[in-house]
Amino acid sequence: MIESPDRTPLPREFFDRPVLEVARDLLGRTLVRRTDDGPIEVRLTEVEAYAGEIDPGSHAYRGRTARNAVMFGPPGHAYVYFTYGMWHCLNLVCCPEGTASGVLLRAGEIGTGRHLARRHRPTARHDRELAKGPARLATALDVDRTLDGTDACAGADSPLSVLAGSPVTPEQVCSGPRTGVGGEGAAHPWRFWIDGDPTVSPYRAHAPRKRRT
Repeated sequence: MIESPDRTPLPREFFDRPVLEVARDLLGRTLVRRTDDGPIEVRLTEVEAYAGEIDPGSHAYRGRTARNAVMFGPPGHAYVYFTYGMWHCLNLVCCPEGTASGVLLRAGEIGTGRHLARRHRPTARHDRELAKGPARLATALDVDRTLDGTDACAGADSPLSVLAGSPVTPEQVCSGPRTGVGGEGAAHPWRFWIDGDPTVSPYRAHAPRKRRT
């Protein structure tokens, strides 16, 4: 018998822990995005951990700015950033306030609200591609900078929340280098994913940008 995912909201204490613990433990959880047209839910299958000011790969490595200020705030809030002039990415802040750590939500399986996710991602060839990658996940869930700072532990009135879902066993978790991270942070095995899940995005090593001559 297959048990239904647990609908219990994750408390703030869940996020008030070291970033590597939170990242692994988010796999299998259910992220809920509440929109004007109805809810969209995604089972998280791939994440990456970023350890703030001790992590060269983190937006907070060089300290607090207007862009990354949410990362220094209370755990359980959403950090949304805009990248390459066209995509948004969604992170969940963790660790105690003042410690700028966060988990990038890289991929997941859309369940409830799949028709809404398809409306946001009309070019997806298959349902498994709707949230296969961080920009696709944010697009499918209609996430943009207006959600930056959203409290994902504020209950059913919040546009974002995380439910207990169906957490995976340690044997199901794989880890490796983070996608697209170069320099001193390139070797950190801080990307975590569910082994064999078809919604996990392909790994791509960092490719330095070529300077125009």
